[in-house]
Amino acid sequence: MLGVDDYVTKPFSPKELIARIKAVIRRVSPTLLAEKVEFHGLKLDPVSHHVTINEEALDLGPTEFRLLHFFMTHTERVYSREQLLDNVWGTNVYVEDRTVDVHIRRLRKAISGSGHEDFIQTVRGAGYRFSGKTVQKVRN
Repeated sequence: MLGVDDYVTKPFSPKELIARIKAVIRRVSPTLLAEKVEFHGLKLDPVSHHVTINEEALDLGPTEFRLLHFFMTHTERVYSREQLLDNVWGTNVYVEDRTVDVHIRRLRKAISGSGHEDFIQTVRGAGYRFSGKTVQKVRN
């Protein structure tokens, strides 16, 4: 079946149906969920569209907000530019993959000054990761 994400056979429990619908919504658009996210003093509320760092409000554009929300809900994993485009911008949007770099730079700038900009890490040759672990830089 083309375009089918899930299938429930009869008879089915309403609880199971609701759980499956929520799972599809989480996969398709994680920012529709009302759960607040916190990471090392960085707080994001998807319902009110507020972001704070150590109780100080941040002003983010809509794309940076969605990018930060995706990162905060998917920590410690490396995502390529293409994966970020699919998950943050959506699958039906056709933009250059370097657009991700521009928005990463804007997001880092917005959260700079508090040490949180180091959480958005560039993984050379692979993409980007959101991590609270510090990366040791090796000098040759």
